[in-house]
Amino acid sequence: MRIHSHVSNRLFIAKCLFAFATFTLGLFLASSAYANSRIKDLASIEGVRENQLVGYGLVVGLNGTGDTLNNSPFTKQSLTSMLERLGVNTRGTNLRTANVAAVMVTANLPPFSTQGTRIDVTVSALGDSKSLQGGTLLVTPLLGADGEVYAVGQGAVAISGFTAEGDAAKVTRGVPTVGRIANGAVIEREIEFALKGQTTLRLALRNPDFTTAKRIAAAINDFLGSNSAEPTDPSTVAIQIPPNYRGNMIKLLTEVELLRVEPDQRARIVIDERSGIIVMGKDVRVSTVAIAQGNLTVTITESPLVSQPQPFANGATAIVPRTNIKVDAGEGKQLGIVKEGITLRELVDGLNALGIGPRDMISILQAIKTAGALQADIEVM
Repeated sequence: MRIHSHVSNRLFIAKCLFAFATFTLGLFLASSAYANSRIKDLASIEGVRENQLVGYGLVVGLNGTGDTLNNSPFTKQSLTSMLERLGVNTRGTNLRTANVAAVMVTANLPPFSTQGTRIDVTVSALGDSKSLQGGTLLVTPLLGADGEVYAVGQGAVAISGFTAEGDAAKVTRGVPTVGRIANGAVIEREIEFALKGQTTLRLALRNPDFTTAKRIAAAINDFLGSNSAEPTDPSTVAIQIPPNYRGNMIKLLTEVELLRVEPDQRARIVIDERSGIIVMGKDVRVSTVAIAQGNLTVTITESPLVSQPQPFANGATAIVPRTNIKVDAGEGKQLGIVKEGITLRELVDGLNALGIGPRDMISILQAIKTAGALQADIEVM
């Protein structure tokens, strides 16, 4: 019985150790997976991109919310020209319709789009139209940067906002002068790009960085087993196509873009002074510095009193001014010390401990940078 019990204890301990090792390995793999990013999320393939299209058209069928023709001469000219093409002569007549609006139509042409496929378009009012609700976009050619027609748009406009008004009140929600047409344009011209015949691929990093480019090249070389990838600059990694992938570019791209790389970035603080938003990177560090913040606040309150004369007195009612002035010089603000090499969380906690708001924090961060104690770039939007 003792031998059996001893063996059972060993088996139990071995199972526990195996379970602990499996759990630890799972945590390690999970943390590694979440810490790294796929190459397809860090870089794009040069030449494989969208192209912007734009066009000018007319939206008809509006319920009196269209352009005022006297205030929008381009709408009147477009309406007259369209009617003439349809065999209706309106030259010299006084058009007074309010159911037509001139619009700009925009769309993105996806890469490798084939002729006959459909894309979404966005319709935006150009004149003084109040709403595009219920309107229909007439046939509108969509042009590329080279002036060629790549798609033709038409369809019913769907808007997310609305407007309603009466004689004494008006309610507007969203933007009723911008709408969207799902699958509202048909592609008429394709953009040629011979991906299969390429002998060199170039990956364009979305956030240029020397270290990230080097890590991407190293990950690709480890996967291919050769020195095919080389970073040419902080935003580009050039890949020489290996012989075994010649003619099968899609296989190479699908395998390379799934490789995981840990991206690097500069220590940076982004500030939007208009909204008071502050975004700090995880690598922001501060040298030892003392910070004190205090504002001079003067509050003036007027509380006028009404003074009336006594009964049967020869006097008049008068208003006596009464002013209360309060001055806050910030004497309660203390000097705080921010230690060297602290983490981002400690920096935020230290600034919050001073009891300051985002506006004052922006000024403090800029002052720390001026003092040379902030090891990060400040970018003001």
